[in-house]
Formats: sequence, C-alpha cells, structure tokens
Amino acid sequence: MCLGVPGKIVKLSENKGMAIADVCGVQREINISLICQHNEQDVLNKWVLIHVGFAMSLLDETEAQQTIETLLAMSELEHEVSDFLGLNSVQN
Repeated sequence: MCLGVPGKIVKLSENKGMAIADVCGVQREINISLICQHNEQDVLNKWVLIHVGFAMSLLDETEAQQTIETLLAMSELEHEVSDFLGLNSVQN
C-alpha cells in the first residue's frame, strides 16, 4: 500500500518545477508542478501531501500535523501487532 505523506516545502530547487520538502526531518527534492501553476514562490513554507516524489495537494498545517501523528501511531501499532504475532521474534 502506498500512502501520501505530509511535508513542508522548505526551499525551491535550482531545477524548474522542483523543491526541497522536509518530512519529519528528512529533506528530499520533490516535483511541485502539479500544485504550482504560475509562481513557485507561492508554495514556499507550505505543507503538501507527497506521493511518489510529487506534491499532490496543499494541506493546512493542522491537517498535516494530524496526518503525521496518525501515520506515526499506525507505525507503532504495526510494530506491536507484528511482535504479538511473532513476526519479529528471534529465530534460534
């Protein structure tokens, strides 16, 4: 399953239609051409939903933070379920 993750545009790239997004402290270059019709400066410091290297839509900060919290909670739950089922157990 592929999920979109929230990220904040922190810098415009030298490459047209590209920007640097920060996702939980990790920064990557992403394509902003789907959300940026005219002025790339308009997306600087904005939250976006990122999927396979593309900014798919703009998010408000509250929605972005709630989504990050939910994704982190899902990750913790997945780990606990895997432990419960013995999927992460050490084999001797």
